[in-house]
Amino acid sequence: MSLPHALITALIERPCSGLELARRFDRSIGYFWHATHQQIYRELGRLEAQGWLESLPPEAGRGRKKVYQALPAGRAELQRWVGESRDQKPMRDELMLRLRAEALVGPTAIVDDIARRLQMHRDTLALYQKIELRDFSAADASREQQIQHLILNAGLMLETMWIEWSEKALQVLAAPASE
Repeated sequence: MSLPHALITALIERPCSGLELARRFDRSIGYFWHATHQQIYRELGRLEAQGWLESLPPEAGRGRKKVYQALPAGRAELQRWVGESRDQKPMRDELMLRLRAEALVGPTAIVDDIARRLQMHRDTLALYQKIELRDFSAADASREQQIQHLILNAGLMLETMWIEWSEKALQVLAAPASE
C-alpha cells in the first residue's frame, strides 16, 4: 500500500483539511498504514501537483485551513491501483532475527522486549474490540461498513495471534538454557 493511495481513499470518504486528515488517519488508516503528519502534508502537496486532488480556497478569516478533495484523476488512479494484482511482500521482522540470534548468544534481555510488546498487543486488541462494539454492531450494515469491519477483523485476528505467540515465546524463554 502506498501513502498517496491511503490519502486519496480518505479524501474520497470525506474532503477535509490537512490537519483533520492527519487526525483521521491516526484514528483509522493509521492502524495499518502509519505515516507522520509531516509525511501526510508533504504528500498532499505532491498529489495536488499531480492533479489527483485539489485544495479548495480557505474560507474567509484568519486561521482558516485549506480543505482538500479528491479529483476524478485521483479516483481513477485509486481505481487502477486497487485493481492491480500484487504479491505479498516477504516478512522482514527484526524481532524474529533478534530472537534467532538470542538462541545462539542468549539468554538476553529480549524477554523484556517481548513482554513489552505483549502488553502493547493486549492494549491494541482491547482498543479494536472497543471500536468493534462502538462502530459495527448494526445488523444491516452497508457494503462499505462490512468492508471496514473486515479490515478491523484482520486487526483483531493479528493482535490475537501476536498475543498468543508472545505468551508462548515468554514460556520458551523462561525455560532453562541447555548447556
